[in-house]
Amino acid sequence: MLGFVLIALFCEGGVGLLPAAFCAVMTLDQASRQIQQCAEQMNARYQKVVFDEWAIISLEQNKGHLLSYKGPRKAGFQKNFLEDAGSLRVGMLTEKYDVGDFEFARHGVGTGFESFMVLGKGIFLICNNTVQSMDGIAQDPHWLSAQEPFADLSDKFRADPLSL
Repeated sequence: MLGFVLIALFCEGGVGLLPAAFCAVMTLDQASRQIQQCAEQMNARYQKVVFDEWAIISLEQNKGHLLSYKGPRKAGFQKNFLEDAGSLRVGMLTEKYDVGDFEFARHGVGTGFESFMVLGKGIFLICNNTVQSMDGIAQDPHWLSAQEPFADLSDKFRADPLSL
């Protein structure tokens, strides 16, 4: 008898013939570590803080649940979420984005969110700079190299989605 049974698995992030034990998903702790590493790399390349606010949220049944937060205004983030989501809100509430996809709001000002990334089904990373707009961030010549770790993070979640 076989020590394990091979079955065809259709996991988010890939399709293949794998032992069931190998179809793992990223945990919230693992995701938080990946995001922290990305933030550090972006800040180093940008030579200052790119996003001072990072939050992982779940939007189940169009209700937001804050899963993880790093930034200067946790209470304000939760209280003003719908207003701060601004133009990004529509994208988060539709299912047109796949895991790893992201969108930027060019004109987010102050606490208005600059970006989101899809981390898993109904799970998003919100990235924000509470002082500058995305247009202001993008004017710095270091922004080009700071985008590389963000794109790498996107690929990591595309390959290994966050699941709760």
